[in-house]
Amino acid sequence: METNAERNPMTSKKGKHKETLRRVKAKEQRGKRGDVHGPATVYLQVVGAGSRDNGASLYVFSEFNRYLFNCGEGTQRLMQEHKLKAARLDNIFLTRVSWENVGGLSGMILTLKDTGVPECVLSGPPQLENYLDAIRVFSGPLEDIKLSVRPYTEETYTDDTMTVYQVPIFAQPRGDGTKRSPRSGRSSPPRSPVSAQRKELWSQEDKEESHTNNSRERAGSPGGKSKATRDLSLVVAFVCKLHPKKGNFLVAQAKALGLPVGTAAIGPFISALKDGKSVVYEGKEIRPEDVCTPTDPGPVFLVVECPSEDFVEAVCTNQQLGRYHTGGTEDPAALVVHMTPESVLKTDQYKQWMERFPSMTEHLILNEQVCTVHNIRSHKIQAQLNMIHPEIFPELKSCKTKETQAALHVPNVRAECLLKFQLRPVIEWQRDAIPICDTEEFVNEASGVPNFLREVDECKRFCSTDATVLSGRAEKYPEMIFLGTGSALPMKIRNVSGTLVNISQSQSVLLDCGEGTFGQLCRHYGDGVDEALSKISTIFISHMHADHHTGLLKILYQRERALATIGKAFSPVYLAAPVQIMTWLNQYHDHCEEILSHVNLVPNKFLCEGAELSKYKTKSFIQALLKKNDLDKFQTCLVRHCKNAYACSFTHQSGWKLAFSGDTMPCDAFTHMGKNATLLIHEATLEDGLEEEAEEKRHSTTSQAIGIGMKMNAEFIMLNHFSQRYAKIPLFSQDFNDRVGISFDHMRIRFGDFRVLPRLIPALKALFAEEIGEMEERRGRRELRHFKGSFTEVGAEQRTPEMDDAGRGTKRDQEEAVSHKVENKRLKAS
Repeated sequence: METNAERNPMTSKKGKHKETLRRVKAKEQRGKRGDVHGPATVYLQVVGAGSRDNGASLYVFSEFNRYLFNCGEGTQRLMQEHKLKAARLDNIFLTRVSWENVGGLSGMILTLKDTGVPECVLSGPPQLENYLDAIRVFSGPLEDIKLSVRPYTEETYTDDTMTVYQVPIFAQPRGDGTKRSPRSGRSSPPRSPVSAQRKELWSQEDKEESHTNNSRERAGSPGGKSKATRDLSLVVAFVCKLHPKKGNFLVAQAKALGLPVGTAAIGPFISALKDGKSVVYEGKEIRPEDVCTPTDPGPVFLVVECPSEDFVEAVCTNQQLGRYHTGGTEDPAALVVHMTPESVLKTDQYKQWMERFPSMTEHLILNEQVCTVHNIRSHKIQAQLNMIHPEIFPELKSCKTKETQAALHVPNVRAECLLKFQLRPVIEWQRDAIPICDTEEFVNEASGVPNFLREVDECKRFCSTDATVLSGRAEKYPEMIFLGTGSALPMKIRNVSGTLVNISQSQSVLLDCGEGTFGQLCRHYGDGVDEALSKISTIFISHMHADHHTGLLKILYQRERALATIGKAFSPVYLAAPVQIMTWLNQYHDHCEEILSHVNLVPNKFLCEGAELSKYKTKSFIQALLKKNDLDKFQTCLVRHCKNAYACSFTHQSGWKLAFSGDTMPCDAFTHMGKNATLLIHEATLEDGLEEEAEEKRHSTTSQAIGIGMKMNAEFIMLNHFSQRYAKIPLFSQDFNDRVGISFDHMRIRFGDFRVLPRLIPALKALFAEEIGEMEERRGRRELRHFKGSFTEVGAEQRTPEMDDAGRGTKRDQEEAVSHKVENKRLKAS
């Protein structure tokens, strides 16, 4: 049998981690300068503060290295927005294999690969090996980045900045024998046996169509021989000690004592003095403390997750962590980072453990009690769009926990996005980078845009006087909420694919579920997010690209929590998806966390017209899906994108019909399936003029999407899934008409808004006039370059000013292309 290491040597557990050429050269340069000790600048910075919409994650910076501690969903989006560079991020530390901590890891790995990071090492639980193996089901080739796991059994890691010790901590079950869910700190609801469900969800004929290799099929199938290795009882803490740094040489004091400052002879004296040795010059003994600042021995910080009360005893009695208590064998820690829920902080044992640290030790707490705004750019654009139409662009909200804060007896700081704790050159908190969300400032900025307020007034006048618009407001359902309208990877303004369709007051369908979809729901619904989650009965996944499904697990886990919170009985969602998704879900279930009981799988292929249903269970799931959502029909068809990519359409008992394209080039099968749709939601990844690129990446242009809607005879067309190069607004084509609208994240529409949506466009064009102008300029330069390419033999004497301008524009395009490199690679990989 082929082993994991044989199949993929990049993830061999004991493989030695070779240094990259870049790092070797940097180390050589530091050696030449005599800089062989620790870095001069080191700080920790909060990325996600632990709120419900952005889980706990930390970025650690030194001039030599970058690190990340935990990588939940939304982490890379926050890093991109707040300019925390990922280009030198080659060590990620994971406290446990929980979706809260690894939900954004697959997307981060893809981004690191696309930005050219040659190697990334994951430290923490050994199950990270299985996680890496599982994500290869949908990530595509990862040969361009060397991935490896450093399990906690390899305790020590040292680089140019610090030494990191991994400290395993094992939970102790409660006395009543029940097991708490580490995810929420509360008891998990009872589950039906999973083995039976696995047989229902996965059959031999399904396996034969899977694109995965035999070993993965064997690992993920119920008949396979792989052992479940998940271990929810394990968390890993990290003790991080910076390398000592020599004191600084004080030139003025050295001159006063007569040392030959400014001459070649001073070099050996500086080296000896900074090494702590006294020197003799012209008969005078000069000691290090006379001309050097003291050596910094290297501060220590601890990163500790205690996810539930089951772990309290193990954390509080751990001897390795206890060394940093008062009277311990180690120097006091500068900082302890607590990724710990409030229920744990309230326990007497944990409080007393915190109190045993010396008074000079600082404490940073990351959990849902934090009060901070992470996604400032989302709030900014929504506040400005809200000026155009408050119902279609509602203000964003936040989730406020009802749990009271623990009364702690040690000074502590609650995390905020971008809060810094500096370890060098001076140990101190730094708050200057914390972003400010000032809605009034955002509104004032938009108010100063030429012609914007005039167009807003015109739109409002139409909405308040048009009889059809006024009569349509009575229709509350269906309601479509666009949670992610961008392609490829999450960016600061547009998240990746996700559209919530509220069919009625009690039932909802989610169309695609990219990373961060749950965070978007939190920001849209605020404290009402549990109610919104509890209504989701059906989720459709169009295909297995990461930007369409890696938010699924978070939705499922948070839906379980929501149902328990509001007192509703748990029931699985109906998951209409490519059957290949079960390879991923089975592997995650076996090696990471239980997930299979959350879904009733309806393979997309069985929803195609004329499909033969071979299994009774699938038939019953389809009938239940239709009944639950008051639908007459839910249909899928294969589309022209990647293998096993589907579109869907569904028809309500009251007669309306919605068609959703997923990702596709123009597709006749979808046109047929969506015939006479009330609403078509169609991807429009690229602008007109980029038809060749769209064909290469198997996507649609704006006019192609509109053309499909016209052939379909759709009553209205919403364009969606824009390339991230159109961050704020896509370029408009001549095919736009009064049956076409463009989607934005957090946009909420109903059928009664169809007459309003085209009337928003003049105000949108005014608000984003500068961006539209830049895009049109780029298009003009691109067309000129193409024209110029047709006449390559034109001599220098025949050059025109327009050609010179195009040349200058080319350089600017190259600069702008850097920021889109990752997205383009991702789209090509698709």
